[in-house]
Amino acid sequence: RAEGAARRAGLSTQPIWRKLWDDVMKTRPPNSENITCWRKKFLETFFSNVLHGVLDVSSDWRLNDHQFSPLLHSSPHVSQLTLCNMLQGAVELTAEHNQKVLENLAGSLRILKFQHLLSSDQSIRRSLVLLLHRLIHHGSVSQVSMYSWPVPDTVLLVLILSMSAGFWRSGNALVYHSSPCGLCREEDKAQSQESAQERAERGRYDEREWSNGENQKGSPRAPEEADVEVNGYGADAHLNSVLSRPRSPPLQNQVCEEASSEVPCDDTSIQGGSSPRCISDQLSCHPVLRKTRRRLKSAVGKKRRCLRRSRGPYADPEDLYDFVFTVAREDNSGLLDKNSATEGENAENWSTSSPGSPCTGHAGCKKRGGSAGIFSLKAAHRFRSVSTLELFSIPLTGETCRTLSNLLSSWVSLENLVLSYNGLGADIFCILSGLRALSRHSDCHLRVVRVSDVFSHMPCMELVRCILSAFPQLHTLSVSFDLKNQLEGNRPEGNPSCSEVEIPESCLEQLEIRFPREPLHTAFLLPVLKASKSLQQLSLDSATLPCSQELGLLLEVLKECNPNLKKLSFHDVNLAEHQKEVLLLLQDPVLQEITFSFCRLFESSTTEFLSEIINTVKRNSSLKSLKLPGNRLGNHRLVALADIFSEDSSSSLCQLDVSSNCIKPDGLLEFTKKLEGHIQQRGGQIQFTHLRLFQNWLDQDAETAQEALRRLKAVCSVVNDSWDSSQAFADYISVM
Repeated sequence: RAEGAARRAGLSTQPIWRKLWDDVMKTRPPNSENITCWRKKFLETFFSNVLHGVLDVSSDWRLNDHQFSPLLHSSPHVSQLTLCNMLQGAVELTAEHNQKVLENLAGSLRILKFQHLLSSDQSIRRSLVLLLHRLIHHGSVSQVSMYSWPVPDTVLLVLILSMSAGFWRSGNALVYHSSPCGLCREEDKAQSQESAQERAERGRYDEREWSNGENQKGSPRAPEEADVEVNGYGADAHLNSVLSRPRSPPLQNQVCEEASSEVPCDDTSIQGGSSPRCISDQLSCHPVLRKTRRRLKSAVGKKRRCLRRSRGPYADPEDLYDFVFTVAREDNSGLLDKNSATEGENAENWSTSSPGSPCTGHAGCKKRGGSAGIFSLKAAHRFRSVSTLELFSIPLTGETCRTLSNLLSSWVSLENLVLSYNGLGADIFCILSGLRALSRHSDCHLRVVRVSDVFSHMPCMELVRCILSAFPQLHTLSVSFDLKNQLEGNRPEGNPSCSEVEIPESCLEQLEIRFPREPLHTAFLLPVLKASKSLQQLSLDSATLPCSQELGLLLEVLKECNPNLKKLSFHDVNLAEHQKEVLLLLQDPVLQEITFSFCRLFESSTTEFLSEIINTVKRNSSLKSLKLPGNRLGNHRLVALADIFSEDSSSSLCQLDVSSNCIKPDGLLEFTKKLEGHIQQRGGQIQFTHLRLFQNWLDQDAETAQEALRRLKAVCSVVNDSWDSSQAFADYISVM
């Protein structure tokens, strides 16, 4: 209550919220130095702890008030929420007494996270469906992230993925009945009224045309068709409106599949991920309309017809949206279409798949246990979807990969996709199939793709070229693998190598590649760089240089084709024999941040090389950040680096990272004294602001280290840690 008054008076309440954290939470907040708003941090953590039973409200006299609802009070301030284990939080939030809490979250929540989930029963999944429908489909959640799920429940995983993509299933599997969704009903009523008015006007126009004799060639309305009415509207128009109505402006493409082998639709082409639907299929998706089908038989017989997509009124929104859910049968048959094997026989490979066509079990998507296939979308409504999907350490089987591929194929609102350590293997081609289909939507919004895993099933550069050729509009692309798969190269038949795909000019601004100890062949990397004129950040990790000329060629292309490059990073790349190229990079007048991390810079160098580095940096006024972690600087090289800030230096260096460089307390103290001398000579005019000292040997003399750090902190911001160097050395020896 005092927050508004304090703001109007120009007073900060941050110290009060910080003290409340200590009094109520009684724990040390993680990363406290990065917390910018203690009010937000406290209220979000408070909400989560009360929700999950971690915080006992009755233990604090200020909170133990029957007129005070902790969840209701803090919910408007919650922008991210984590649900874990048995999803107890979802059950609590969807309880009747927390209806107002859920409404508040629908307006405030932006990020929804799932962590360490376990298998759940049907009642819990029902609560989860209610929660996701309110927070995503009718709420403001824009990001769904899932973490650490070693043995995922396929039903639960697919449920979260499909609802995140904007799909709300209905069908003939296990059905959940609940009270109607009020928001769906309101939307439907509004559109019904608008459509009814349009229909009435059209009816009056048709009567005038008929009376004027202008429509004499047309067939009059059949008497039996006149009897087929639903609340006063024609059955065809009624069904047309029900089956074609898009649920969200940014997601207007309805994905469906024709699973029946009976009389096909007249128009089965897929454009933009949408296609006409057949009455027979769609009636089965809506229990209320099954009665209508019985009435239709007298008029239209048993022959199946297709209706063109058009907007129209719902006959009875009260009945249509009675909150009918399909989650799945326990054997997953409800969510995973077991007919995918036959559908996949005629599917194209990922490199030539048509727009909107999902991955359907071709050679690149071999099943790994079980006969379940792709996720069928024909029985699903489309609602609002999230723009960011992140999956961390969640193994994806062949069937879930096909499901995800199918969802991705029309997920046009998706802007950020992160797939990290999912054990994709050969199923990477299945994911690429869905992405390829997505790329052909004109309203595709995908801008960030990050893929990382233990084993690579295809060369890194080949995967980079594949993705960029399909998505030249990407801004960020990150591909990272730890180890090279011994079976790499055994691609599905019919899939051409992506190294042969032409790369169009792209909008790429950030490219990160972690090679699984692969040679850095510039023949594959250079075309990517030449096509990325807007590139601003480039990171190359764990690559080997097959010959000395490779790095030189790379630098030439960067200088010629990437004039906007601001940040360049090499990690775990042996540059011991590339001193000339290192100096050329440090001279670059455009680069603002250079990282040589664990690059063995001084492994075979002389003292002259260090002097050349220092003199080069002193003359470079554009370089703002120099990161040299893991290069065995030692005490004497660290002390020498202080000369970068000497009186005759024109350097604008602000940040220096010397982490993991075997620096001892006496060396750090000597560096500090030398730095203080240079600052005094320059009259205190220095731009140096940040020094990083992680994982150095500062614990060997705590008193000297404390003195050095105290004096350094008077000059710049110092970031270090309490690292036990002896234990680290013992751990290193134990794994040798």
